[in-house]
Amino acid sequence: MTKRYLTENQISFEEVNIDNEPEAIGFLKDQGFQSVPVIFGGQQAIIGFRPDQLKALA
Repeated sequence: MTKRYLTENQISFEEVNIDNEPEAIGFLKDQGFQSVPVIFGGQQAIIGFRPDQLKALA
């Protein structure tokens, strides 16, 4: 849903798929994250599908 929202609202993003890049799991864990998706941008990371916060990226 997050990826669809970003695409539909023409917000550019770079996807890092943890299935294809398992080293990304270590990075996320080191940062304290325990779930995906994590969106980096703006003032702080957005965890999960949060349209209210994603809108601020537009």
